[in-house]
This record gives sequence, C-alpha cells and structure tokens, in this order.
Amino acid sequence: MVMTGRFISLEGGEGVGKSTQLLLLAEALKARGLSVVTTREPGGTPGAEAIRGLLMTGAVDRWSPRTEALLFAAARADHVERVIRPALAAGSWVLCDRFIDSTRAYQGVAGGLTDDEILALHRVGSQGLMPDRTLVLTMPVAAATARMVARDGADADRFAARSDGFLDRVADAFVALAAREPERFRLVAADGPAEAVTARLVAALADLTS
Repeated sequence: MVMTGRFISLEGGEGVGKSTQLLLLAEALKARGLSVVTTREPGGTPGAEAIRGLLMTGAVDRWSPRTEALLFAAARADHVERVIRPALAAGSWVLCDRFIDSTRAYQGVAGGLTDDEILALHRVGSQGLMPDRTLVLTMPVAAATARMVARDGADADRFAARSDGFLDRVADAFVALAAREPERFRLVAADGPAEAVTARLVAALADLTS
C-alpha cells in the first residue's frame, strides 16, 4: 500500500498532556487545510480497545512486561491494518497518542526487554511501520506526576500507578531514544500554557508541512 499522508506520534511519560495536545495539534493542522485522523494506543479499533481494557486495568503486577509487549503488539497490529495504513493511503495525516516508542520505553528500557525483542514483534505484527515524526512531550517527572494526580486522583491506570522510579526510567528512555534517532524524534517542552505547547509542536513539524 502506497502511503501519501504523514504519520505523527505523540509520546512522553504520564501527565505530560499528550491527549490534550493531540486534539489541539489536530485543530492546528486542519486549519492549514490538512486532512487529519486522530487515534490512540492501545486502541483505535474495537479489537484494540478490548485489549486496552486488559492492559490498563487491574493490579500493577497483573501482567509481566513480556506479556504486556505481546498484548501491545497485537493491539497495534489491528490498529495499523484497519486505521493507520488506510488513512495514510487516503492522504490523511494520522496523529497517534502513543505508538511503538512507548513499548520501547515502558516494556523495554523500564521493563527489562531488549529493543531487538520489541522491534521484532513490531516487524511481525505491524510490518515495521514507523512514524514520520515522533514528538516527545517533556517535563520534570515530579511536575507531571502532580498534574496526573490532580487529574486522575485514585483512578490512575496500571502504568501511572507504578513507583516514581519506574516513571523516571520511562522519561529517561524517551530522551535516550530521541538521541539515538534525531532525524525522527523531536523533544518538545510541555510546560506553560497549552497554546504555547501546541505552537512548539507545530514548529517541530515545520519541515513536513512546508
């Protein structure tokens, strides 16, 4: 399938504002005349949303990192096949709240799996599809955690409920991935007014929208 659209993923740790910024960025791109599809992981299709329920709820130790990686890969395969590739082929920009790099950070660096193991699953399940640009929202873990607690209270999901040490490793993992793949990644400060963050995200896509 020939892809004519652009695939953009938003990444980052818990509480950095990905979901809010995904919607604001979509509106900014639509204002430029682009066709935009917004979606999320895990999720985006009925099957993937069912897997999301398994992954995001229950005790912190409900699944091992290896089992989580397999579940994420299955959800992602369905999502890519049914939503992402068709939208790209139709010429749309696809904005996705998390993608493969979250698995690399959470189940890989923070969870103990190797990058090769995770990418092997991705090659089988999603034929190795990678975003054209990955925007990583960054802010101090303590500030992001405070924002998350104010937002979710006692309703944090399995990943947000883990120890601060885990969230620190996740944040460090995203920075390390960005350093390894600077042509794809952009680190974007998530502090300040929401509209200022959106402007930074738009600027980080300037070479793709010109």
